[in-house]
Amino acid sequence: AQAQGATAPNRERVRAILRKTTRRDPEPKAAKALSAAAAYDSALSKLVRRITNGVTPDEMTLARKLGFTGYLNYQLNWQKIDDGAVEAFVAATYPYSLQDSAQLYPLDAGTVQQQFVNATLYRAAFSKRQLRERMAEFFSDHFNIEYATVDYMKVQDERDVPRKHALGRFPDMVRASARSPAMLEYLDNTRNRRNNINENYARELMELHTVGVDGGYTQTDVRELSRCLTGWTMASRGVAFSFDPNGHDWGQKVVMGQVIPAQPSNSGQLGLTDGNMMIDYLVAHPNTARYLSRKMLRWLLRYDPSDAQVQAVASVYSSTQGDIPSMIRAILTPENLLAAPPKYRRPYSFILACLRGTNPQILRLQNVTGTWLRAVGQSLFAWGPPDGYPDTAEYWSGGALPRWNFAQYLATNTADVPVDINRFLGTNTPAGLVDALNTSLFAGEMPDALRAQLLSYAQGGTFNATRARETLALAMSSATFQWI
Repeated sequence: AQAQGATAPNRERVRAILRKTTRRDPEPKAAKALSAAAAYDSALSKLVRRITNGVTPDEMTLARKLGFTGYLNYQLNWQKIDDGAVEAFVAATYPYSLQDSAQLYPLDAGTVQQQFVNATLYRAAFSKRQLRERMAEFFSDHFNIEYATVDYMKVQDERDVPRKHALGRFPDMVRASARSPAMLEYLDNTRNRRNNINENYARELMELHTVGVDGGYTQTDVRELSRCLTGWTMASRGVAFSFDPNGHDWGQKVVMGQVIPAQPSNSGQLGLTDGNMMIDYLVAHPNTARYLSRKMLRWLLRYDPSDAQVQAVASVYSSTQGDIPSMIRAILTPENLLAAPPKYRRPYSFILACLRGTNPQILRLQNVTGTWLRAVGQSLFAWGPPDGYPDTAEYWSGGALPRWNFAQYLATNTADVPVDINRFLGTNTPAGLVDALNTSLFAGEMPDALRAQLLSYAQGGTFNATRARETLALAMSSATFQWI
């Protein structure tokens, strides 16, 4: 049948189908039941899913052309990837996202934040440097800063810390974070002075940023590290890092067995030595190697990495002085990928995958970055505690309905990010539509059961643009699409 004119989508009809076909309350054990979703053709297919924010026909074509090692190297060498079109769009549409704190301070706060989150999502969805985007998200969580606490300072922090070093060396990222006005303000180190010690940043520097909660330190070590970091603050309005010698504790400190000698109180900028020495010690610590390796394995590979896998990656960290690309190569081997069970998409990842798979026209992102990210539960830079958004299937369980609603919004809206449904109509038949959805959303690996469900729905009434849009929404809402 020929596709006919569109009518209003029947949302209740779509939801009824979804309730029958979509798995709820994901758990690690549920991943085993989703073997069809995980049974991708090859390690290459799984690699693309793990290092991008959603497979696309162009991405799979490139990966097959380059091969497993070639494609991984291509993504790791992100500076050589021409992303000029994306950066030109960001510069023209979200110029505030490219400015530093001194420029942002006098501007309208709401506009600055909106442009920043829009630029972040746009890059994550459409950049060709997909692995860099994935790792920037990971490290933004690792060095989490809630935007509402620091306001415009987060814009420069995101650019100078997680984005700059996402595929660099981890020790450099820790050092950059330690001098980030946004981080020092967020964790109260701007108020950490010799006569009024504040332990917040020192504690999280050890517990969350380096050695981990079981990293071998005591409360006394937290206190002593805090003394090392007294005077680490920011210039007026957070435009730059600043060290205040008058606020520094010049006495001897002992942290995790490391003795930091006392200095004369008139030593000026030499007071930075205390904090620098301890940061150097922490980033080289074997517990930091293990802690970061386990987190990266969970992010890129599986929720339950073995101790042997953790130690293998930690050894790479230690031998390369924290070189992140080398660690990624050790994690993403064909053997590891083929043995890894599927991972559940976090809400932000789900929305990105929908955008990448449909390639809509971007007219207005505010509803996506505002209304919809809030609805699915993962607004950008809105996690209050310093540990970042959880990377577990259990935490995100029970959130199916907002995802269904977003899928319907994306498939049917015409004002914000309109999808050209004609690109999915193919031969203008239900079978052609499902084939196009398979290629665009599932890299040609749609499970037979899902194909049958979508085909049945597409054939279940008059085949027109409305029916095609509803079928697209069903595909994005399917259980298979929630897992990578």
